[in-house]
Amino acid sequence: MQRVSVVGNSSSGKSTFAAELATIIGGEHIELDSMFHRPGWTELPQDEFRAQIVERMAASDRWVADGNYSMVADLVRDATDTIVWLDLPKRYVRTRVVRRTFSRLIHRTELWNGNRESVRNLFNPDPRESIILWAWTQHDNYTTKIEAAMADPRWRDKNWVRLTTPSAVKQFLATASEGTSDV
Repeated sequence: MQRVSVVGNSSSGKSTFAAELATIIGGEHIELDSMFHRPGWTELPQDEFRAQIVERMAASDRWVADGNYSMVADLVRDATDTIVWLDLPKRYVRTRVVRRTFSRLIHRTELWNGNRESVRNLFNPDPRESIILWAWTQHDNYTTKIEAAMADPRWRDKNWVRLTTPSAVKQFLATASEGTSDV
């Protein structure tokens, strides 16, 4: 396990998991959100995003990338040996996204490139603007898309790991840390 993609719903713990796994395998953590969201929440153009992803992945033999960006999913999947899907229950993700979002608002936590959660977006009815609504409304879409990718002949030979409980996530990391993971 040297080049890993971590996918899953918003607030499933992708970034935290990926950072810990990168440390365990001695690789770089590539957080797609931090690359895509520029200052002022402007989005990196697709061609630049793709080029930066290729560059970051080529810079290291070991890395763990986290994120679900369809515009770069093919690049990341092609380069991985392992894809970990954090497929946690909706009720878990819903609770986590609310708790995390309110904590970020209260503490004015910087996410990436000076960006912070906003109270305005908390009450925005558009899921593309509200992370809480996004996590609540996209769970089933992620399931459909990731299951399709697992069945796609292009990526069927990848080592797919589907973790469906918080305890399975902890166990995976513990096993990887012990060096006995065959994923």
